[in-house]
Amino acid sequence: MNNPLVAGVDIGGSHITAALVDLEVRSVLPAFSVRKHINAQEDAASIVADWCAAIKDVFDGQPGLPRRVGIAMPGPFDYENGISFIKDQNKYEALYGLNVKAMMAERLDISPDQIRLMNDAGCFLQGEVVGGAARGYKSAIGVTLGTGLGTATFVQGVAKDANLWCAPFRDGIAEDYISARWLINTYAERSGTTVDNVKGLVALIPTNPGIKEIFKEFGQNFAAFLTDFIRDINPEVVVIGGNIAKTSEWFLAHTEAALLAQSIATPLRIARLGENAQIMGAAGCWMESF
Repeated sequence: MNNPLVAGVDIGGSHITAALVDLEVRSVLPAFSVRKHINAQEDAASIVADWCAAIKDVFDGQPGLPRRVGIAMPGPFDYENGISFIKDQNKYEALYGLNVKAMMAERLDISPDQIRLMNDAGCFLQGEVVGGAARGYKSAIGVTLGTGLGTATFVQGVAKDANLWCAPFRDGIAEDYISARWLINTYAERSGTTVDNVKGLVALIPTNPGIKEIFKEFGQNFAAFLTDFIRDINPEVVVIGGNIAKTSEWFLAHTEAALLAQSIATPLRIARLGENAQIMGAAGCWMESF
């Protein structure tokens, strides 16, 4: 592959973002970027048509460019063969059992071999390895903190979903304690009032210092979860992304202190690429070819 430009695509539950990525300089090209709303309740043909329309718009900005596509796709999904197994998630139900890769290739008028798919959690970490907070490291763990808990590993040049959101933890599973839901519900239980999201919770800290204790406990929960994860993988770095990572000033020091108490000094790094991590990671599926 002589041309370093590849389309990186991030497919979410209600949107698609596609952009050209220059693998030589490891950068997303914002001038060739498209973001569109997707109705995930549509029929299969309409969903695929909307996805491909966004990808075509990206390529139209560079006529004649070889059409190589890397896609960050939520699971469950057979990424190698391109078959969706997403169900009972209130999104993309119509795609269940279908060969999505073949459908997209036909509409884009390319070979299925020109499309590579990867789990979105793995893409986040791969993007940070290619051009973000984990660049230069040979092994890494990635954790996304948000509505849910995403986990990924990068070992021997391969990034993949670790799927630890449902790992047994305390009196439930990891996601019960390491997510926006835990922060919001814990505040409601202790204060008797509610907030809509973590951003709203942070906004209350100046008038309610007790919220700092909730974030401290969150940080300690996070450390307890990371302890076994780090010992199992022995990574050179841990990369933390997701919306809750934006509030790291309130919990990360507590996480680091709790890990040090367990003799774990692996560096924790906040992800640098933001929403571009999945796009960079998806395009990074072609890095070896380049």
